[in-house]
This record gives sequence, structure tokens and C-alpha cells, in this order.
Amino acid sequence: MALNLAQKLITDHLVDGEPVPGSEIAISIDQTLTQDATGTLVMLVLEALQIPRVKTALSAQYVDHNLLQEDNRNPDDHLFLRSACQRYGIWFSPPGNGVSHPVHMQRFGKPGATMLGADSHSCGAGALGMLAIGAGGLDVAMAMAGDPFHMRMPEIWGVRLTGALPDWVSAKDTILEMLRRHGVEAGMGRIIEYHGPGLDCLSTMDRHVIANMGAELGATTSVFPSDDEVRRFLASEGRADDWKPLEADTDAVYDISDEMDLSALEPLIAKPSSPGNVVPVQDVAGEAIYQSYIGSSANPGYRDFAVPAHMVAGRKISPRVSFDVNPTSRQLLLQLTRDGSLATLIAAGARLHQTGCNGCIGMGQAPATGRASLRTVPRNFPGRSGTREDRVYLCSPETATASALKGTITDPRDLGIDPVDIRQPENPSIDDSLLIGPVSDTAARETDLVKGPNITAMPTFDPLPSSMALRVLLKVGDDISTDEIMPAGARVLPFRSNISRISEFVFGGVDAGYVSRASQCRENGHIVVAGRNYGQGSSREHAAIAPRHLGLRVVIAKSIARIHRENLVNFGILPLVFVNPEDFGRISTGDEIRLTGLDGRALDEDSLTVRLEHNGGDVPIPMKHVLSPRQIRIIRAGGLINHYHMQRTSPA
Repeated sequence: MALNLAQKLITDHLVDGEPVPGSEIAISIDQTLTQDATGTLVMLVLEALQIPRVKTALSAQYVDHNLLQEDNRNPDDHLFLRSACQRYGIWFSPPGNGVSHPVHMQRFGKPGATMLGADSHSCGAGALGMLAIGAGGLDVAMAMAGDPFHMRMPEIWGVRLTGALPDWVSAKDTILEMLRRHGVEAGMGRIIEYHGPGLDCLSTMDRHVIANMGAELGATTSVFPSDDEVRRFLASEGRADDWKPLEADTDAVYDISDEMDLSALEPLIAKPSSPGNVVPVQDVAGEAIYQSYIGSSANPGYRDFAVPAHMVAGRKISPRVSFDVNPTSRQLLLQLTRDGSLATLIAAGARLHQTGCNGCIGMGQAPATGRASLRTVPRNFPGRSGTREDRVYLCSPETATASALKGTITDPRDLGIDPVDIRQPENPSIDDSLLIGPVSDTAARETDLVKGPNITAMPTFDPLPSSMALRVLLKVGDDISTDEIMPAGARVLPFRSNISRISEFVFGGVDAGYVSRASQCRENGHIVVAGRNYGQGSSREHAAIAPRHLGLRVVIAKSIARIHRENLVNFGILPLVFVNPEDFGRISTGDEIRLTGLDGRALDEDSLTVRLEHNGGDVPIPMKHVLSPRQIRIIRAGGLINHYHMQRTSPA
């Protein structure tokens, strides 16, 4: 039977289940990736599970999000993460070494391997021919403990690329075109597999740009073949032996088929405040801007900085624009320094920032109130930049740089600059001296975890009762992101290892009274009701564990984003979906909803009826769920950690 590449990768790692779309399967995991905004909880979970050493072929922990050291909290956590890596046998990338995704591709990524990352943009490694999936920290911790990863078998969405990108159009415009055509929910329950002759014009890091932002389509992941271009990339990184060829069979078929002619694309831009709000740059050209920002996991490659350097050579940035340059790795920073690109950018007026995620996650570089900020980052959710009333646009490095020169949103084709074809250097400045490898078993056993005063133990949660009568404390609309549920940024993320404190910020930008109301009825529990695509965006499990700490027991929505739904399950929160979306309008904040029979058939079947008390009436509302029997057991146990311990203490 002919297989596409995604099917091959899944079949090679299949542990349980049948790879039929919609059925639950389990796959073995070769590698894991954690970063400091999620890794602290992962390490605390490993401690709670009493795991002596990770069982993956390779696990790596990066410090790239929480780099601001305003007080002791972030540096204390950096020391904790380093000690945990020594204890559990994990590679450690310290502050300043770079953003996790490009560094992992350069140093560790392998064609044909599976990777589970506690970061939604882990899917970027699909550029190497990996099956790289973003997940919540608990799922990643379980993979590190040796358990397989469970998921619903996705449909495979084949996108055949033809043609070649025109001058001043790049990989960012390719993924923005996907978002323009299909929107932010199109990839839910799907793996996107790119194939076809158009791949010839895309470097490995170009492919990373496209695969990275597949998360914004809601996709499980994206995959590219491991071809001669990937071989060249790995050879340039001194890792030629890690390459192997991988591609779909010639007569492979896809569940969904699509085609894109790259030669027909033009510069595109996503307007505030959604990655799916995409229009041609020409449609908004001329609007004044305050900030232009290049660099992030979404545009981390050498060309994403070298092309802007070519564009600004001998020119000056508009005096009213802050031109923020964020190198994505120490290795890249060395390369840009040695070839003169960095000096060219600085001479033109660029502001240089440290290697890391920085403003992408709201860690500095926030724009002024109401002023337009053009960014090469993957997301522009409301307030994610750190400024509550932000106006963030997503665009290519070419558009960002052209606009910085003019002071207004500018199509790079209108600058009159000769285009240049820049690819990854054949012999880049490789430097992995800051990476710290796992220590011996003996040294690991002798390593004590270094815990600062801000690091607290994982909270424990009660099992699911057989019946609940819960008040609706909050009702929100469509496309609520995890940034809106659990804000990030310099004010909040330093509490990532202190669940009680970080819970004080839940829904802070949506409803300032939520935390107070939840605290008053914490023992009884409560419900949140939402529209479509609830929980889109980041994989941060804080958006589940913090509301659960405040008493959230049930989420009812029109639809729930994949990673957030799994995180809800992992912390014992019941995710339900309306059978009839119009029933969303029948529920109001303050209503009481009763659920019964949760220890029996009400959950064992894929549908149940809740009772709504509203205006003195008792209204039945049908619900459904997409939970597997395994997930139902997890919710009944009160979460994944409880379930793990119950499995190991129950008699065989």
C-alpha cells in the first residue's frame, strides 16, 4: 500500500491503535523539547512521578522565554532547570544560547524521528522530515518517562507546491497565504504535508517558517520530505551522518488535497489581531508604523536577517520607527557579526536585543499604545505584545524592513532595491560550546534540585464527582487564545513555577473580576462557556492548571483547540462541546448547570445531556465530547498525575 510521508512516520512509531482518522493511537517518542516557560512544571512533574532518568533517546531543555532578570525569580528558575537536567539526563541550553526551535533543528533534529515539544511551535522541526508535535507539559513529561504519546489519528492534508517564489516574496508569505485561504481552524485534526516541485526554491529554514506557523492553522503538525536540501542543511551543520532520505511514495494519496502556485504569491500581511486576518500588503500600504521587529521562532534563519541587512545597507531607518533586531541563536549572532550583516543593521539604526523569544512572548519590546507594530513573529493575539491596546501586524522580514525604511507599511517591491538571493551559508559559524550534555548516572543521583523560594510543589486535585451543580462564571466568544486565558509577559511568567500566584492573572485581560468570583466558589467549582476555537495558540498548560486551581471543573464550547483540550483533560477538567451550536446563546453568566451520572454512562458514551437552570426553568442541553476511554479515566481520576499513580499502585 502506498503511503504518504506522515503515514510513514506514524506507522514507524505506532505503539497502539489503528491509524484511521479519528481513532486514538499511541506513538513512541524519540525526542522531547522543553523551554523555560513550560519546562519548570515538566521538571516538577518528573519529580512528582519519581522518575530517576528520562527514557527518550534525547531530551533538551532551553532557556529562551524568561530571560529578563528583574529580580531573583527567573535566574532561580534557570538554576533549577540546570540542576533538573543533570538529575534526569537532559541536555541544557542556557540563557543566551538561543530560541529552542532553530537551535534544536541545528544541533539535534533528525529526519524520521518523532519529537514532542512543550511548546506549540515545536512543529517547526517538521522541516527536517520529523514528526514534531506540540503538546502540554504533562504529556511531554510522560513521554520523557517512557510512555507513548496518545492522540487522535489526524487526517493528512497534502499541499502540492508548484512554481517558485517571485522577488521580494518569501516563505512567510507562503504560510500567510495558507492562513488567508483557510483561516485559523482549518488544520484542526490534520497534519499538513507539503510536497511537489515548488519545494526546490525553499531552503530548510524557509520550510521551518512554514511548518512553524502551521500551529496558527490549528494543525497537529506539518511535515516536509527529507531531500537533498535537508541533506545539505545537516551537512552544513556538521551533521551529515544524521541525514536519511524520506518522502511520500510516488502514488501516495491524501485525505485532503490542495495546491499552491508559489509564483503567483505576493507580499502579504496579517492585520490585528489574528494570524488569519491576512490581506495583501498593498491593501494597507501607507499606514504609519511605530515599530518594525525581525527575528523569532517563525523567522529564525540566516536569510531572515541577511536580506534585511542587504536592504538597509547605506540607508537609514525612518526616525519615527523602532527597528528591533532579535537574533535567534548565539550561533546566528556570531555568523551575522563575522560577515558584517550585524554592523550594517546597527549602522542603519537597528536596536539589537539578546538572543531569545523576547517581544514575541511579551518579554519587552512592547509597542506604544495604539501604534502599529510590524513583526515577523507567529502570533498577534490581542495584548500578547505586552501592550493591552496593541496593533500588531505579522509579515515577512522583507516587508518589515521596507516599512522600517519608509516609516509606513510598504510593499518591498516598491523600494526600488535590487533583489538578492541569500541562502544558509555552506560553512556557518558552528558553536555549540554552551550546550551542556547529560551527566553520568552516578553524578545524576548525587545532584540535588536547586529550588528558589518562588518554586512550589505541583498542586493536587480531587477526582471527578459523580454529579455536579456548577455556576457559569464566565462566557466568552470565538478564538479565545491561551494568551487571553493565562497571560504571558514579564509581569506574569516569572510565577510559572508558583501555581497559586500565577492563578491571580487568569483571564485578567478578558474579565478582571473572574479571579475574585472563582475564589469565592472555589470549593464548589464552576464552568466557563466559550465559542469556537477556544484555547487556540500556545501550549502552556498554565491556561489549564491555573483555572483548575481556582475551581474550574468544566469547559463548554462550540469547539476547543487540540493542545488546550488535552491540557484540560490532563488536569481533570471536563471539555464538552455543544451538539447544537445555537445552544450557546441559551446560556448566560450566572446560570447554574447540573451534570449527573459522570461515574457511569454519561461519559462512557460520546454524548450527554446537561440541565440548565435559567429564569426558573430547567432546560436540557445536549453535549458531546471527543474523549477516548483512556481520557475519561484520566478525568475521573482528577488528572494525569493521579491516573499515573493509580495505574502503578493498582493490582495487575
